[in-house]
Amino acid sequence: MNYLPVGTRIKDNICSFTVWAPFKKKVEVLLEDTGIRYPMVRFDYGYWKTDLPKVQPGARYSFILNEDEKFPDPASRQQLHGVHGPSSVVNDNFSWTDQLWSGLSLGEMIIYELHVGTFTPTSDFEGVRSKLPYLKKLGVNAIELMPLSQFPGERNWGYDGVFPFAVHDSYGGPEGLKRLVNAAHNSGVAVILDVVYNHQGPEGNYLDAYGPYFTDKYKTGWGKAVNFDDAWCDGVRNFYWQNALMWLDEFHVDGLRLDAVHAIWDFSARHFIEELSDRVRTLEKQSGRKKILVAEFDLNNPRYILSRDKGGYALDGQWIDEFHHALHSLLTGEVDGYYEDFGKTEHLERSLKNSYVYTGQYSVHRKKLFGKLPLGTSYDQFVVFAQNHDQVGNRMMGDRLSTLVSTESLKLAAATNILSPHVPMLFMGEEYGEKKPFQYFISHSDQGLVEMVRKGRKEEFSYFKWQGEVPDPQSEKTFEQCILSWDVDRVAEAKTLFSFYQHLIQFRKKRPAMQGKARDTLNVIASNLNIICFERRFENDYLMILLNFNREMISYSLPVKRNLKLIFDSADVRWGGPVKEPVSARALNPLELSPQSVLIFES
Repeated sequence: MNYLPVGTRIKDNICSFTVWAPFKKKVEVLLEDTGIRYPMVRFDYGYWKTDLPKVQPGARYSFILNEDEKFPDPASRQQLHGVHGPSSVVNDNFSWTDQLWSGLSLGEMIIYELHVGTFTPTSDFEGVRSKLPYLKKLGVNAIELMPLSQFPGERNWGYDGVFPFAVHDSYGGPEGLKRLVNAAHNSGVAVILDVVYNHQGPEGNYLDAYGPYFTDKYKTGWGKAVNFDDAWCDGVRNFYWQNALMWLDEFHVDGLRLDAVHAIWDFSARHFIEELSDRVRTLEKQSGRKKILVAEFDLNNPRYILSRDKGGYALDGQWIDEFHHALHSLLTGEVDGYYEDFGKTEHLERSLKNSYVYTGQYSVHRKKLFGKLPLGTSYDQFVVFAQNHDQVGNRMMGDRLSTLVSTESLKLAAATNILSPHVPMLFMGEEYGEKKPFQYFISHSDQGLVEMVRKGRKEEFSYFKWQGEVPDPQSEKTFEQCILSWDVDRVAEAKTLFSFYQHLIQFRKKRPAMQGKARDTLNVIASNLNIICFERRFENDYLMILLNFNREMISYSLPVKRNLKLIFDSADVRWGGPVKEPVSARALNPLELSPQSVLIFES
């Protein structure tokens, strides 16, 4: 099929306007600054196009459908006047200086997830750019930005975006994002962007006015399902493929985190995600830069990350919420809601070994057998975390782990994440124990919708036994109290925790045994007493890592018969712990383990 590039393009002083509107009898471009309408020509498969001279960047425009229906461009590149206003023409020229950057593979990454609006007091890309030296000092080499597409109002997580091609204006628009990506690359930091292709937000969503972007065949928990396999779906598939390639090509973004791909319903002969993967691999070859695709996927099925010859869609990796759930329930003792499937060390052992926790066992929460072994995969195809935007923000009070557990527990969480064989991801502020919450916030103008969101948030927490009043998501105060405190520069305990993260990240990067990605480079030793031991081997290097989840001192004999040397203890006074005796002087058999501690041994 001859798909046309949607949206606007300026070349040789000519601005091309293209839109997909298959059922319309007439489509025009209205230049808002002059009030003049220009007819568009219909092309194959429902595309409409016209070329206009001397239209400058910043020009405001709308499309007129069937003489009297006026709407912004669904592929708008900028919405300077909000989601209900006209679109603006954008020039995609930018003076890039990242020519030496070739990207990173997923397995090389230490990822740092952040929300642009709450990461710094300026709530924009410039604020993120100013923190690049800090992130480099921490040891992070990839940042993952929560969704940036234009959403209603000034405050939102980004999953209510309604203009997938438009960078949210208050963050700094397209120019601001390009400056951030360029600076990140020149600092040796990759940029991953969270994109939402399973639904669109409710307010300002005008896609239905143009064509069958949605279908009633399927349902999602967030709104109408996107039409990826029903009649006229080809124009919809093209719309989202173009969007993905725009971020990766024009904006030089290194990868996409695909939100909730289990809600991308597609029974076509070739799944939307499979074809997206093919297009990205083609771009990768053309650009000479690594481009990665990571799926958030709530089904323990490796199909999305298996290679083509194994019947998969060949994505680079997927998020693993179960790793978080197993770790969180051990640290906090929470076993209600979806945590009822967790709470024992064996659950975390399974995730360390198999990535998934449930690989065919009965799930009490789901009330069915769930999952399968991820055969044919390696550890560097799975992203794990002790905290992220969902697991913090979807708690009723948005409370971080730092407000739920002790500092020793925070260190145990960090070490479990960073020393695991998977790809570790941190959530902004966790590296210094940020205590300010990360709550859900919006700024809709539709009061009926605001009330629906308020009601939905309350119903969402019915599974859990949390106490208190649900914060008002529409309140500006809810948003403001989520902006990071940056206490790392002022509080001694925060500085120590930051140094702890630094040390573990550098240890992960430099130690050969930590580089093993194949399943046979890790061995979980059967244990008990609320302790997990696992071995990591690679290139003749050997490490044994001990994770102690006990809340009291315990005497413990090592479960392996080999000469071991203790090289790290999270309870050491250096890391703010209670143990002052030098690591090198410790007796190894039996060990006296401090509560909730991590020990590393070499051989």
